[in-house]
Amino acid sequence: MINIVLPVDFGDKTEQLVDGAIKFAKEVNGKIHLIHIAPTDIGFAIGDMGFQYFPEVEENEIREELVQLNKLEQRIISHDVECEHLLKQGIAKDIILEYAKEKNANYIVMGSHGRSGIYDVFVGSLTKGITKSSTIPVLVLPIHE
Repeated sequence: MINIVLPVDFGDKTEQLVDGAIKFAKEVNGKIHLIHIAPTDIGFAIGDMGFQYFPEVEENEIREELVQLNKLEQRIISHDVECEHLLKQGIAKDIILEYAKEKNANYIVMGSHGRSGIYDVFVGSLTKGITKSSTIPVLVLPIHE
């Protein structure tokens, strides 16, 4: 079986990315390993008292992201594609590459929003970073208009 790591961010193009990954998985008899990386600063806020940490905010956000991840997993399974998922906090690029090695991934499937140039200079591109660093083939699906 072909192992496919599929990072998701729950953005407005996630459904389109998942559809493409499902199609690819069916073509290659693949299993999808969904992964979502939650930011490490979810519960932090800046106010009059400086930095404050609210663990209940972080717990609620992670709980909601896990619900979304479970829904995506069930959607993939409903298309007769094997799937499992993982939610972690940390540096996305490093965790995705580590997870891909751990799962003996044959592919990492990422989306491209079609942004480039000045956007990459200031914000960076996770897809670009994964593509440059991965020893595993990266399938980049266009998910822009």
